[in-house]
Amino acid sequence: MQVMQRFSRRVLSRRAYSVAAAHNPLFGSIKDLDPELYQILVNEEHRQKTSLALIPSENCTSIAVLEALGSIMQNKYSEGYPGARYYGGNEFIDQAESLCMKRALEAYRLNPEEWGVNVQPLSGSPANFAAYTALMNPGDRLMGLHLPHGGHLSHGFQVGNKKISATSMYFESLAYQLNESTGTIDYEDMEHMARRYMPKVLIGGGSSYARHWDTARMRTLADEINGTFLFDMAHFSGLVAGEAHPSPFDHAHVVTTTTHKSLRGPRGAMIFYRKGVKSTTKSGKPVMYDFESKVNAAVFPGLQGGPHNHTITALAVALGQAQTPEFKEYQALVVRNMKVLADSLMNRGYTLVSGGTDNHLALVDLRPLKVGGAQSERVLELASIALNKNTVPGDKSALVPGGIRLGTPALTTRGLVEKDMETVAEFIHRGVSIAKDIQKDAGSKKVTDFKSTLESKDRPEIDALRNDVQSFIGQYPLPSLLK
Repeated sequence: MQVMQRFSRRVLSRRAYSVAAAHNPLFGSIKDLDPELYQILVNEEHRQKTSLALIPSENCTSIAVLEALGSIMQNKYSEGYPGARYYGGNEFIDQAESLCMKRALEAYRLNPEEWGVNVQPLSGSPANFAAYTALMNPGDRLMGLHLPHGGHLSHGFQVGNKKISATSMYFESLAYQLNESTGTIDYEDMEHMARRYMPKVLIGGGSSYARHWDTARMRTLADEINGTFLFDMAHFSGLVAGEAHPSPFDHAHVVTTTTHKSLRGPRGAMIFYRKGVKSTTKSGKPVMYDFESKVNAAVFPGLQGGPHNHTITALAVALGQAQTPEFKEYQALVVRNMKVLADSLMNRGYTLVSGGTDNHLALVDLRPLKVGGAQSERVLELASIALNKNTVPGDKSALVPGGIRLGTPALTTRGLVEKDMETVAEFIHRGVSIAKDIQKDAGSKKVTDFKSTLESKDRPEIDALRNDVQSFIGQYPLPSLLK
């Protein structure tokens, strides 16, 4: 009898839903209610399914994460933090955010007595800015890797007197650089600059640096100048969780990260901070870290309002997945795939900044081939290969970058393994070779002249490359909720 009653309730529920859907657009599908936008989604899904996604900051998240992103957690306002909200009705929102915080610490093997985390930042740049406002006053000094040398805009960037990044507008920023002959961080120069400049925050991490960081050396430097060592691990946070990359938590005071990229979660961010005993006085009295209250206040109410609960819920799902053996195997394969891809390109005569890679990405210097990064990016895009133009050490302008940046997280998610990287390298080589020939015909380094020459006639060689790429990548599935 109980089974029949439950069955009847389910049938009635489905009938009620069908009736509601017939009379209320809230219950209709996007396919039925907005066919124009639905077709855009279909087109984007097709593009992703038939493209080689080589942009190192992109990935393909799981069906479970997509389900959480599209859940009713979207409907709730919950300004504040678990147990201290400014709205009622947050019992289950509190549970989801608390679970997310717990899993964040577990994913990176952190002791909750020594580390805390804020999971509310909306994305990486706001997370970094919130951390800065927690650690500094306006006008205080910070120092990070120079943007054209692999840093990130949110670490501060200006050209002459023009402040490009808001970080540089509110704080005084100076950049350390790579040794251009080796393509690696010039730590000696960093130390000399920091001792003169005395930044309040020393920033590690970047957006296009292919080698491991000497975080122990940077922490020693930060302690020497009485500064805070902040590490932005946004690009390789998944590798850290999967134990395929050294952990910045061993030495940093504060660690920020995005949650998509190599972590394969939703588009959000986290700020980790040390807590507990910082040091002891000569009399034996403990001195405690004060980051927790400052970071939390900087995020809310300092810079944000209501958190995106659907994103936090989806992040909790991703962080749970990040603790599985399969995730650890995936991250190890990301690094192996990138190593094989880098070696395959170098075997074809390409120059890689720093001579190779230790992580999920590589930066290719195209200047020896006399072809531009923007030109190569465009041809490869037309051939269904997505990577990005990028400055390389020695470039004079970010508008005329001399290289391309590529990575393996998304392709590895799709199921590609080491043997496939040789094929991918050959596809890239064919595309760059086509771009080189077109640029030679254009007789100019200007991107506008290149595009005019590119579009002046049919390019069957690009069509052939695109067909080969789409035939190859079409063998590998892409997680999607689209129906």
